[in-house]
Amino acid sequence: MSISRTAALSGAVLLGLIGANASAQTVTTDDYRRADSFLATNTAPLVDHSVAKVTWIDDSHFWYRDHDKDGDQFITVDASTGQATRAFDRDKVATALATATGKKVDAAKLPVTAFVVRPDGSLDITSHGKHYLCDSAASKCELAAVKKDANGKAYGEEPGLASPDGKSEAFVRDWNLWVRDVATGAETQLTTNGVKDYGYATDNAGWKHTDEAIGVWSPDSSKFATFQQDQRKTGEMTLVSTNVGHPKVETWKYPLPGDKDVTMIERVVIDVPTKKTVRFKMPADQHRSTICDDVSCSPGLWDDVRWSADGKSIAFVSTSRDHKQEWFRVANPETGDVREVFGEKAKTYFESGNEMVNWQYVPETDEVIWFSERSNWGHLYMYSLKTGKLEHQITSGDWNVTQVLHIDAKTKTIWFRGVGREKGVDPYYQSFYKVGFDGKGLTLLTPEKMDHTVSMSKDGTYFFDAYSTIDTPPVSVVRRADTGATVKEIAHADISRLKATGWIPPTAFTVKARDGKTDLYGQMFKPTKFDPSKKYPLIVYIYPGPQVGSVRTRSFIPSHGDNQALAELGFVVIAVDGMGTPLRSKAFHDAYFQNIGDNTLPDQVAAVKELTKKYSWLDADKVGIWGHSGGGNATATAMFRYADTFKVGISESGNHDNRNYEDDWAEKWQGLLVTDKDGKSNYDDQANQKWADGLKGHLMIAHGTFDDNVPPYESLLVVDALIKANKDFDLVLIPNAHHGYGAATTYMTRRRWDYFVRNLAGGTPPKEYQLTPMTPPGG
Repeated sequence: MSISRTAALSGAVLLGLIGANASAQTVTTDDYRRADSFLATNTAPLVDHSVAKVTWIDDSHFWYRDHDKDGDQFITVDASTGQATRAFDRDKVATALATATGKKVDAAKLPVTAFVVRPDGSLDITSHGKHYLCDSAASKCELAAVKKDANGKAYGEEPGLASPDGKSEAFVRDWNLWVRDVATGAETQLTTNGVKDYGYATDNAGWKHTDEAIGVWSPDSSKFATFQQDQRKTGEMTLVSTNVGHPKVETWKYPLPGDKDVTMIERVVIDVPTKKTVRFKMPADQHRSTICDDVSCSPGLWDDVRWSADGKSIAFVSTSRDHKQEWFRVANPETGDVREVFGEKAKTYFESGNEMVNWQYVPETDEVIWFSERSNWGHLYMYSLKTGKLEHQITSGDWNVTQVLHIDAKTKTIWFRGVGREKGVDPYYQSFYKVGFDGKGLTLLTPEKMDHTVSMSKDGTYFFDAYSTIDTPPVSVVRRADTGATVKEIAHADISRLKATGWIPPTAFTVKARDGKTDLYGQMFKPTKFDPSKKYPLIVYIYPGPQVGSVRTRSFIPSHGDNQALAELGFVVIAVDGMGTPLRSKAFHDAYFQNIGDNTLPDQVAAVKELTKKYSWLDADKVGIWGHSGGGNATATAMFRYADTFKVGISESGNHDNRNYEDDWAEKWQGLLVTDKDGKSNYDDQANQKWADGLKGHLMIAHGTFDDNVPPYESLLVVDALIKANKDFDLVLIPNAHHGYGAATTYMTRRRWDYFVRNLAGGTPPKEYQLTPMTPPGG
């Protein structure tokens, strides 16, 4: 090769290096400051009069927190007229609370999370988890005194489950069930044979373990339906704290897939006045529900148990360990006799609704309203309570009933939320309907082609409705439940202050799924200073399901996590709900049943290819991915098994091998663990550590060391495999952090931004930028 030729090539290489360095721009502190401004902590206060949640006080009154540039007000509404009034003088309450606490209280950001106006006009206020009693003039507030029983003995602070009449609350102490008189503080022990790991009403799903009491009060508040939970043979999970000196060791019951012995429940009803325990005459039931990862899907709520109005019978549904079989049963609370009425078996897994158990016990008409996806869509069916035979189908069609909010046995009417029925409407938008028990008179009560968030009055006469889209702020109204007629508009959100910052909404889009036919729905976040002549790296935010998807909501919120913030740093961010996520058909949801290592990734890859081909401003060679929990799992899978597509990934708190995650979740979606004689199992493929040698790009793994949902050993399994495969990677362990990172959330967010800026965009982030502390609304 000639000297001149070599010199020319050297010059070209030098120019190429200069060009490459020139394109790798430094991302400035101002860029980070702007990104920071698009986090919810900073955007939420700029949205005025956005009301999406209310608290019903009685059949015709509710309250809500209203916000504008002058801060928060607490508003009470008469649903029958729409008349709104201020619940109390916030400035006086702020002054009184400041005096009571000795700390400054900002009236515009009054840290009140709940309140009750008593008949005499005085206030019972909850602030920072404590109760304060304020006089009717709100001139003085005092911390509620520690209540004592008739003997002057202070009673415990165990969380109580209130009775319907509000006079009593059930709670757990030393593995036994107790009841507390709310007025006097007197406590009564109802059971005496509860022992360690075999206690009454105890709350332990493995992935969560609380002091809440689980059960259902009878309508007349005289009986309490609950269970004695047997965990004596259940395996344990152990975590160790990080501190100077001897570490704190936390050990609790945490069953795993394939365990011979898992948590079981023995159903009982306890008569409060007599302390008599009636044990149901049936074998112990699996610790399962028809909808979630526990017998309890919300604090204190035992979802699959319903009393009759007269308290003479109690209906419940038992679920098999693999979630494929359901049995609808009715028990006599006086004798413990149990009658099996009917059952249903699903080929994959059974679910009774979307985030809510939909079956309804209607002994007044000798019927049971049952939810099933047997037609490939979620619908309601009417069964005879006497014979257990199907009488007729109530709803039908290629759409889903999602949540039954209310029924009226007298008028034989059902009110429910649903998706996918209205033509020309996003199939994920929730609408609200009513229908007769006979399936006739199906009526749309929310005609706006938007996503509707609904809350009904206790008697079903009125409902609150907030409707919006991702780019249309919410309008909140009170409506009549019989006709859907608007009683009054309560609030109309104003985002002018938000838009003044340069804020723009995400863009909804559709792409084709892995099969090239099915529509997938997603959201795209572009920089506010988007320039179509530039090339932008693409970041995929992922949560693969199967219980929820990557798209956080179809309703209006000013910030969808840090999607927009990341975009401000020079990226385009997308979130796509792949096949295997809910709210579509049963077949869509079943897409990767028994193959959870799929993680929707074939759909994510298809979306990336379609979008980068469609838009010249997307750089197909610079694609990143990140997610938390299930998204952390999916991110590692993407980096190991789809390394040609994804070049940078951030895997946070991932359940990387579901043989090490709690039994209920994995056994529902992957099936029962089956191990062959050669040691191979049906869970091998989903384990991320098996695929670690496929890593080509940049991977950061993060986990809290005290994560009692997804234990940190999940990530360490992958770390071990990466070390053995001689792979480079980055690791962030957050000492003593749980599944959410708490105070370290801002740190991890900043590290995430830095990682993408440095490794995906090829830039240089500002050193150790300090993000705005992420505090919840209301203090």
